[in-house]
Amino acid sequence: MRKVVLITGASSGIGKAIGEFLHKKGFTVYGTSRNPDKCKNSMFTLLSLDVNDVVSIDKTIQYIVKSEGQLDVLINNAGKGITGPLEDTPIIEMKKTFNTNFFGVMQVCNAVLPQMRKQKNGLIINVTSIAGDMGLPYRGIYSASKAALSIYTETLRLETKQFNIDVVDVAPGDFATNIAAGRYHTPLLEHSAYKKDYSKVFKQIDDEVDEGLQPIVMAKAVFKVINASKPNPKYRIGTFLQRIAYKIKFLLPDSLFEKVMIKQYDL
Repeated sequence: MRKVVLITGASSGIGKAIGEFLHKKGFTVYGTSRNPDKCKNSMFTLLSLDVNDVVSIDKTIQYIVKSEGQLDVLINNAGKGITGPLEDTPIIEMKKTFNTNFFGVMQVCNAVLPQMRKQKNGLIINVTSIAGDMGLPYRGIYSASKAALSIYTETLRLETKQFNIDVVDVAPGDFATNIAAGRYHTPLLEHSAYKKDYSKVFKQIDDEVDEGLQPIVMAKAVFKVINASKPNPKYRIGTFLQRIAYKIKFLLPDSLFEKVMIKQYDL
């Protein structure tokens, strides 16, 4: 029986790469986008869904279950980027980021879980970020939203094991996608106390994305998770340094790790 997969945020970047790879592997793939009509010639079915709209979520889930009779894998990939000094970034933009990266994911999970319990099996993959392993300067809100999602994922995994549902945290590092174009960038304010450092880090952030891994790497990693008989709680997908950064953080004294971060970002 072909597995039915739902991927949020699948119109571009990592979500699109995952959808295309799974489609080629024989999965029945449904992707979502807030504006699917803008995405021509998609290799898999794209449906309209906004993770911040519960009605939109329920409508999409019901459509898939009615069409296929099952929903085996949910991949929560939709996310929102944000940069800026914590003091200068508008609170409303911080809330938008958390609504998409954290509460939006929870809402999609809540809509899918009853069907997976009914089936007595299922897999939920929440795409977090290696950035959630530590507080990154001028990416603090993004890091915080992904850290919150990681803890939520860990907890949901424990609570749903009794229903034969696996919940997995897949944390990518930097990938060469168009994520920078969709980020909210706090304006570089002329009078800001953080102008000098923010301008340096801002450029570094974009350079890291441009030099990141190709999305197909993430797609292959997700494919392996889906096929694992007992998937691990968390997978970090990135360069060697990105994958071990969290280990360095917990091995070093806090004050020493802070010095490493200061040097890394030239603060």
